[in-house]
Amino acid sequence: MTVTAIAAAPAAAPATREAARTRHSRGPGSASSGAASAVDRRRREALARLSARVMPLPGRPLYAAPAPATAGRQADAAVPAARLPQPTLTDREVEVLRTWLMLDSKPAVAEALYISLGTVNTHLTRIRAKYAELGRPASTKAALVARAIQDDIVDIDEL
Repeated sequence: MTVTAIAAAPAAAPATREAARTRHSRGPGSASSGAASAVDRRRREALARLSARVMPLPGRPLYAAPAPATAGRQADAAVPAARLPQPTLTDREVEVLRTWLMLDSKPAVAEALYISLGTVNTHLTRIRAKYAELGRPASTKAALVARAIQDDIVDIDEL
């Protein structure tokens, strides 16, 4: 008797999964040509908000005032934030930083720029130190990506 109950349970599971699929599916005619453009528009707006984001540090003033949240506001109509202090990077530091953000590893940067791995590390250490002096530390690659986008060193579409 218990064998019948155990055997019946797995047979009911596929029917339940199928019912869940049909409940959440949109059907063949629900996709429209405007859906792709709406997704693209939302993506661009989210990336614009991300690149304008400023993370406050404990004990330090916030450099940019947050934009007021309104329901119908477009990303292009946002109030420009106050400029963040930018480090004075040399042309070679900018070149190393941009190359490192585009490539996967520091050895790949060294090979692409015909310099040693130690030189790449030295440039990145100096870049991080210059950001830290301004109160905008960037200890990780993700933090350097954010700083490069904020300072217009690299465009988010290039990544």
